[in-house]
Amino acid sequence: MRHPILIILLLFTLTGCAARQQTISAPAKKWVATPGKYDSTASKVHPTQRPYKIKGKTYYPLPSAEGFEQKGIASWYGNPFHGRKTSNGETYNMYSRTAAHKTLPMNTHVLVKNLDNGREMVVRINDRGPFIRGRIIDLSHTGAKEMGMITKGTARVHISALGEAVTVDEDGRKVERFLPHEDFNRGNFYVQIGSFTNRDNAQRLKAKMEGKGHEMAVRTYDRGDKIFHRVQVRAGFEMGDAEKVLDLLTRMGYSGSFIVAQ
Repeated sequence: MRHPILIILLLFTLTGCAARQQTISAPAKKWVATPGKYDSTASKVHPTQRPYKIKGKTYYPLPSAEGFEQKGIASWYGNPFHGRKTSNGETYNMYSRTAAHKTLPMNTHVLVKNLDNGREMVVRINDRGPFIRGRIIDLSHTGAKEMGMITKGTARVHISALGEAVTVDEDGRKVERFLPHEDFNRGNFYVQIGSFTNRDNAQRLKAKMEGKGHEMAVRTYDRGDKIFHRVQVRAGFEMGDAEKVLDLLTRMGYSGSFIVAQ
């Protein structure tokens, strides 16, 4: 005859296993909008998120848990940059609804809200900048006009990345899903620690930082009236790593430093 204590232990073990098995959730259901094109487990668009129509496509503010939001100062740029190449290779048109941002992936659509007057608009990121600490986005002339900041030149804004939505068939019903979007925390990041009109000064700072073990780059930028040599420290592929490098350099005395993506 089996010992009573052994029987009790066996029953307890079996009960525990059953309980653990009940907590295993079913795999997430996948959806396919167009065979071979979209395959994602992205969540439904929240009904309270107001959509934005841009050239026939629908965009929604991404949920804050997975999206990108930022508060800061917006500025704008027009001439003499009109007609020049932007960072993604396009020709800058100051009358288009585009903007420059330091780190967001190129072609990200962004909702910009002027915190001073409540105006808002959607712009597409196609350039890098503004290269001033504290400023988070450079709008085009049209953007600045619509946001009511032409005269003042700057404004306090809140920006949030938008995600494209697509209508799909799911169990005989038409529902909207987010398309997969780029991870805003990944990129080819640098920390800019200085900008000089004198190339020798830029090279000296570069050599100094290389002597401390940093991977460096000097990027030349022609503003039209002046040529600047931007000294940048390699900061990795993750925003978290770049922020650590920024913190280190700030403590080293480079208080005007900021993160920029290539």
